[in-house]
Amino acid sequence: MLLDVITPDEKLFSGEIESVTVPGINGQFQILNNHAPIVSALTKGRVQIKKSNGEMESFLIDQGFVELLQNEVSLLVHTPKEEAESK
Repeated sequence: MLLDVITPDEKLFSGEIESVTVPGINGQFQILNNHAPIVSALTKGRVQIKKSNGEMESFLIDQGFVELLQNEVSLLVHTPKEEAESK
């Protein structure tokens, strides 16, 4: 499954993943390979990515949207100012 994480200023991540866990409006949820298509609003919280090689990566977001279609996940997010400046 392919994931792109994009902020208004930069692309934070692009690559093959096993799963991504996101902070949905009604609670945290995980997207796995071959998940049904989805569009959902995201709230403040941590995005956790499990890469194809098993490594984990995570970062905080303030808000955003997730879209999944045909095993391609797009996260359009705003990150906290402090985290964005440290990258």
